[in-house]
Order: sequence, then C-alpha cells, then structure tokens
Amino acid sequence: MLDWSLKLFRVRGIQLAVHSSFFLLLAWVAYEGWDMARWTGLVWSSVTLISFFTCVVLHEFGHSFTAMHYGIGVRRILLMPIGGMAEFESIPRQPSRELLITLAGPAVNFVIAGVLWFVVRGMPDEVPLYSMAGLAYQLFFANLAMGCFNLLPAFPMDGGRILRAGLAYRMPYLRATQIAATVGKIVSLIGIAIALWNSWWLLAALFAFISFAGEAEYRAVRRREIEDARWRETLARFYSQSAPNSPEEPPVLTR
Repeated sequence: MLDWSLKLFRVRGIQLAVHSSFFLLLAWVAYEGWDMARWTGLVWSSVTLISFFTCVVLHEFGHSFTAMHYGIGVRRILLMPIGGMAEFESIPRQPSRELLITLAGPAVNFVIAGVLWFVVRGMPDEVPLYSMAGLAYQLFFANLAMGCFNLLPAFPMDGGRILRAGLAYRMPYLRATQIAATVGKIVSLIGIAIALWNSWWLLAALFAFISFAGEAEYRAVRRREIEDARWRETLARFYSQSAPNSPEEPPVLTR
C-alpha cells in the first residue's frame, strides 16, 4: 500500500512522494473550508494543510540530511495523511549517530516555531482565521505540537528511537529495540484509547500505524541479528576447518 504514491521531485537525490490517500485528506479539508466560508474557506484551508505538510517535509529533511552526513542513503520521503516517513537504506547501530539523526527532525520544527514566534508575538490575540496572520499562528502552534508529539516514546517515532539509542549504550542493540518497541506499544494503546474516546479517528489511525511499524522494525532487527549470527558461525567453521592448527588469532568476522 505504501507504493500507491505519486512522485513529485528530488532534493539532493532524495525522492519526495505523496501517497494517493493524501489527496483524500486534502479534498476533505477543502470541503470543510468550503462549508465554512465558500471559496475563501476552501482556498485558505487547502493552503494551511499544504503549509503544514511542508513543515512535515522539512522535519523529514532534518532526519535525512543528518543521515546522509554519516553516509546513510535515503530512498525517499513519503507523505501520508498521518504524517511523513523517511525511508533510509539502513539504520545506524551506533547510538550516538542514531541519536543525532533522530533529534534533527524535531529540532527543525522548534527552529521553525522560533522563527514564527518573532512573527506572531506582536500580533493581537485574536486574528482572522483565513488570513496570513491566522496561518502564521496555526503554523507556530503546529510546529510546537509536531516537535513535542514526535518526542513521545512511541517507537519507531523519534522519542522511541531516542529511547532505543539511550538503552543501546548499556545493552545489546536487539534488547534495546525490544524494550523500545514494547514501550511504544503501551504508549500507542494509550494514545488509541484517548483518540477513540474523543472521536479523533485520524490520531487513532496514526497510533495504530506506529504500533504496527514498531513491531515490524523489531522483527527486522531480530531477523538481521539471527542472520549475522549464522554468518559468523559459518565463517568461523570455515576457518577452523581450513586451518585447524594455525597459531594465528582468528580473524574478525564481518559482512
């Protein structure tokens, strides 16, 4: 289903794509705007949504450019109604690198909010919703909310990856991933319950996706650990059979 997308353009080799379901969200938001203020509402509601997702793209570029700094390839950034997702070719096993790559995303949102603060601080408390001032207010609070929300410890969201990186300093990577994924499931279940109680259907879908994605990544890490262990065992057996009496130290086995 993630392949049902429209390719837009590339930035530093990163393909930006929009999932087809995003246009359903855009149509719904435009209709809500039309219902409130006809053409004015339709245009401003659409502009607000596109501006918000522009901030989502910048958030993902924060992750992506930092990853590229460490030599990690980025296949694409995919926009969906529930947010954005950067697809990396690999996840660094070094906790310090994962920590910096993860923090780069929310940092972008807080920088945007900081810039917008200088714009909105001199404005009156009440401004027209469909205006540049109203758009600035909405983007200011949206970026604050986006930055803080992503720091929730719901793996594989940013907060969950920060938790995993912190745990990986003190324990094996697989165990750290398992704990982070478990905490993420608990946080996601709480989020789903709160969202359903308040009829926030899109938020409930987001937390359900987070729970599913966290479990999928944990299984991928576990599968890679098993494959690496088998690979090391195979190489160790090969070296022991080919040179059983060799006084040299066994080589370091990597792939």
